[in-house]
Amino acid sequence: MKKENYFIYIFRHGQTEYNRDKRFTGWHESKLTKLGRKQAQIIAKKLKNKQINIAFQTKLSRSKDSLKPVLKYHPECRKIITDNRMIERSYGKLETHYHKEIIEKYTKKQFDLWHRGYAISPPGGESIKKVEKRVRSFIKDLIKFIKKNKVNVVISAHGNSMRPFKRYFDKLTIKQMMKWKVPFDKVYSYKVRA
Repeated sequence: MKKENYFIYIFRHGQTEYNRDKRFTGWHESKLTKLGRKQAQIIAKKLKNKQINIAFQTKLSRSKDSLKPVLKYHPECRKIITDNRMIERSYGKLETHYHKEIIEKYTKKQFDLWHRGYAISPPGGESIKKVEKRVRSFIKDLIKFIKKNKVNVVISAHGNSMRPFKRYFDKLTIKQMMKWKVPFDKVYSYKVRA
């Protein structure tokens, strides 16, 4: 039997109030800004002519609110699945604090280690290494799901859950993954043969 290509379309949610204000968001709720809603519309237009059968989101409103405009163009989308393995990284006790405040209190060096270190967890939070472990478990199940159901999927993800996706599919090093600036208005597309 001939194998077909199925697609994973993944994007980061639009800009939130905390993103704009340079505050640690993590698992905290933060609404999309006007620009964030515009970015979600840009994503929706980029995906307008693709076929999408199943959508994935996290429990956070920014993931759901960025997915809504995308799905307006996709009556063929049969189901929306919430999976928190690809939720944003938990920043623990840093959540809701301004970056500037953390730099002043703990130094720029410490801020950088917590913000962009791979294996270092902020107080009470997760390292990117831990995020990568749960995202990889999601990817493994996602690929099985696509092959079994022969579907194209769209994923409304978060900045720090996008990093392990990109590392996995684009074969990035840890350093490349950590240096990557995750855009708000770009769709990444990956092929699965089934």
